[in-house]
Amino acid sequence: MRTTIVFNHPYEGSYCNAILDAVTRGLQKTGHEVDLMHLDSDRFNPAMSKDDLQAFVKHQAVDPQVIDYQERLKKADHLIFIFPIWWDIMPATTKGFIDRVLSPGVAYDHHPRGFGLIPLLKNLKSITVISTMNKPKIMYALLLGNLIRKVMIRSMFKTMGYKNSRWISFTSVKSVSREKRIKWLANLENRFSKFN
Repeated sequence: MRTTIVFNHPYEGSYCNAILDAVTRGLQKTGHEVDLMHLDSDRFNPAMSKDDLQAFVKHQAVDPQVIDYQERLKKADHLIFIFPIWWDIMPATTKGFIDRVLSPGVAYDHHPRGFGLIPLLKNLKSITVISTMNKPKIMYALLLGNLIRKVMIRSMFKTMGYKNSRWISFTSVKSVSREKRIKWLANLENRFSKFN
């Protein structure tokens, strides 16, 4: 199995980095090959240029980094996103990855009957989104309606035709105890050590 992780956090000491380590250890325990796309270390440019937009319409990327990411995604059995929630939604770099890399002709195509989309990443068995935030769970759910679930799971991946997608949300990260954060990491490692 090959699992691609799209990771976005610029600070090496972040809890997101600890999550990345725990998920990677779990996957490696069960024999997964892990392909890490570290958007910050790779200096991925999230901005859609004029050339990118023309390439998007033609279904033919022009940026070598985007092409590389797309070719690697085609080989993935599982896709995992790990990022912090800033101002109630994903960081700009993650959004840019979605805009520039998960493009038509690669991640999906328009249905020949003219309505709806069809998934093109045929190897992809599941998509997991793992996020962190400092806001309490109840506040994010009641006041904002769980935007990540709405935007990524229901709107984006479901619309593209990927039905096996899930969201793992860690909330109130700064205010919970160190012991709880450690327990979360242990549970993640255990969860992904059984991933297939």
